[in-house]
Amino acid sequence: MQVEQVKPMFINGEWTEAENGETLQVMNPATGEVVGVVSYGDEKEAKKAIAAAHEAFKSWSRLTARERSKHLYALHELIRDHRDELAAIISAEMGKPLREAKGEVLGAADNFLWYAEEAKRVYGETIPSSLANKRIMVIRQPVGVVGAITPWNFPVNMVARKIAPALAAGCTVVLKPAESTPLSAIRLFELIEKAGFPKGVANLVVGKPEAVGKEFTDNPKIRKIAFTGSTRVGKLLMEAAAKQVKRVSLELGGHAPFIVFEDADLDAAVEGLFESKFRNSGQMCICTNRLYVHEAVVDAFSEKLVERLKKAKVGDGRNKETEIGPLVNQQALDKVLEHIEDAREKGGRVIYGGSRLTEGEYAKGFFCEPTVIADVNTEMKIAQEETFGPVVPILPFRDEAAVIEMANDTVYGLAAYVYTQNNSRCFRLAEALEYGIVGVNDGAPTQTQAPFGGFKESGIGREGGYYGLEEFLETKFVSFGI
Repeated sequence: MQVEQVKPMFINGEWTEAENGETLQVMNPATGEVVGVVSYGDEKEAKKAIAAAHEAFKSWSRLTARERSKHLYALHELIRDHRDELAAIISAEMGKPLREAKGEVLGAADNFLWYAEEAKRVYGETIPSSLANKRIMVIRQPVGVVGAITPWNFPVNMVARKIAPALAAGCTVVLKPAESTPLSAIRLFELIEKAGFPKGVANLVVGKPEAVGKEFTDNPKIRKIAFTGSTRVGKLLMEAAAKQVKRVSLELGGHAPFIVFEDADLDAAVEGLFESKFRNSGQMCICTNRLYVHEAVVDAFSEKLVERLKKAKVGDGRNKETEIGPLVNQQALDKVLEHIEDAREKGGRVIYGGSRLTEGEYAKGFFCEPTVIADVNTEMKIAQEETFGPVVPILPFRDEAAVIEMANDTVYGLAAYVYTQNNSRCFRLAEALEYGIVGVNDGAPTQTQAPFGGFKESGIGREGGYYGLEEFLETKFVSFGI
């Protein structure tokens, strides 16, 4: 990708650079090359964007749902038309394999299509009154200006999942994308401009996290914060938002269990695990963190898993053959290697992988071998913390009740996976696991029309389907005296 001039932000329908004159280089984690330079703002740009969104809300919220829908539908078409370009940007700025990046872009387009239709289905109701001289009506109205903060691991689809339902509901938006992956967000906003959204409806601020985040929580014109990221940062935002009782939606960390019973289709389970654990190099909040395999099949399953990983091509995401790309940066790589070393020191046995890749095409990138660790115990960091990398710790189990208890023994509750051919067990596990998403014989359960979100410290609220639209609507009761 050729580096061009500094890419600006999008505020009130205009492309503008930061007042402070600062810029930020965007690096390809596979090669270390600079793939873009962006303007890097702070609370000044955030304040301007919020003011623009606040002003635009007055007219955007009063448009008919059909009119808002037309803009969303146009954006869906533009994203599909530019899917290859957007996928190439994603792959260049965060290393995702092109096949996965294209899937992400199409998922983002699907979000705008879904909410183009869902915008027209914001229903109210009438309720029978207890008094003959009164009538009760309930209406739904948009929350107001939304401050959206998105992560780097799905830099287009996470934006779509925030702003598509917000815009459909009649809200206006100020988006702060991750510093690692602003290029895809900038290109998406170029398409938003092309789709003809009115000025100020959708604004993009690439800026310093603490400065922009503080403006979001302190500025009374922001009525809701929608955030995807770490549980630590989510708690800070929630605490700050509480001072003004702002509404929040938080999609936070996970520590997903993947449970393989003795009656499972092992080949299907291996493919499901590969999809759940190694897609995006394990850099997903819903990816497998703990692999529980019944002791009767643990050896057979481990052998099949290692054979699958031997076939997986690790490399630059822009190469069509690549299945597993680099980690996003040095810090992410260091954490993964630390978890592997900690497991070794505490008795873990690496049966595949376990090292950084440094030779040849890997020399300048942040590559870790896909890794499988046996003899894992609960004292290891990898069994307690979110690794966010291509490493699988295997923990054998003997009975159903015990594995349910082990799977639920965490502060997180985002996603869980179960493989079994026993129909009764499918239902028992689906109900017993304390997670917002459960994939039963399914390693990739997410869909646009389904609710996405977690229990416990994995977040508040839901994205996807009509559940996602609900997060951006207020409920108003109107009483008529007659």
